[in-house]
Amino acid sequence: MRPIENTENRYGVVAVALHWLMAVLLIALVVLGLFMVTLPDAGFDTRKIKLILYHKELGMLALALAALRLGWRVTNTLPRLVENLPDWQKVVARFVHLSFYGLMVALPMTGWLMSSAAGFPVSFVGLFDLPDLIRQDDYLSQAFIAVHKWLGYTLIPIIVAHAGAALRHHFLFKDDTLRKMLLADPGQTPVRSSSRERTRQVPSGHSP
Repeated sequence: MRPIENTENRYGVVAVALHWLMAVLLIALVVLGLFMVTLPDAGFDTRKIKLILYHKELGMLALALAALRLGWRVTNTLPRLVENLPDWQKVVARFVHLSFYGLMVALPMTGWLMSSAAGFPVSFVGLFDLPDLIRQDDYLSQAFIAVHKWLGYTLIPIIVAHAGAALRHHFLFKDDTLRKMLLADPGQTPVRSSSRERTRQVPSGHSP
């Protein structure tokens, strides 16, 4: 059974759950964002307005989960990378992870900032409105819209590279890279008990 906390060889239940929650949330936000930009800005398109509201609420949820994940990350052991991994791949893997953390914070923060600058409230999953971070300013609003958009475009190839590398390690190299982030640990070889432990487990009067 997978432990709650991380070990040197595996991520714990909390880290795995946060990883997959964030993965689903980020992909949903990217897809929703890409769809929204195809809708016209002219007039009051109620469908687009609703999607923007959903996008902002999910973005604030992503920010909260990112903070929780970062806090869990710095207080837990970081599992080792698989053995025999070239140094350049270790550097790339760490860079991609750091990029994810940076974007998980920067994207919702720029969205929050651009809404504040535009004078639109930001809700936390419909429970309450968050305070404005900056004063209303049309120039700053447009600037943060541009930054938010390009950060979103930057996230897409990082997601593709991360997922592609995990699948490559799992199916081509057949190592534990992906299994570290799977709750079920499919294909993991069960730990065999020692002969002394097996002897203790056999009731007296029965041969092993």
